[in-house]
Amino acid sequence: MQKKLHDFFTDHWGSPEMVLSTGTYTVTDLDGFVCIDSDKRMIGLITYTLHQKSLEIISLDSLKENRGYGTHLLKKVEEVAIQKGLHQIQVITTNDNLHALRFYQKRDYYISQVFPGAVIKAREKKPDIPLVGYADIPIRDEILLIKQL
Repeated sequence: MQKKLHDFFTDHWGSPEMVLSTGTYTVTDLDGFVCIDSDKRMIGLITYTLHQKSLEIISLDSLKENRGYGTHLLKKVEEVAIQKGLHQIQVITTNDNLHALRFYQKRDYYISQVFPGAVIKAREKKPDIPLVGYADIPIRDEILLIKQL
């Protein structure tokens, strides 16, 4: 499974390393959940890390959109946070990721902070982060979304 995860993150994110304002994470080493279809193919994946007072989602991917897999994975992580006695979940996305911003806000996450230029700084550690993202929007900033449980 470790090789499948490594290949998945390399194919979808450029590498298994995620560089965020909150730290640099090797996502294949993180806790998470996977959705598998009837043919045993990975169709969804979420990874997270625990902080002292919150759970942070590091990655969420759903390969079959609008079928509830992302929402199901999100709920599983929210259950973990509640079991751990945490009252907050956070996730960071980039300014170009309008799909993620819509997805999380529809599920009671709110924008808490914007980190101008954070992605520009992240490129110093991970130069293969694209300059331009969805809808040809330059990728420069990170946006922190939070949900209170």
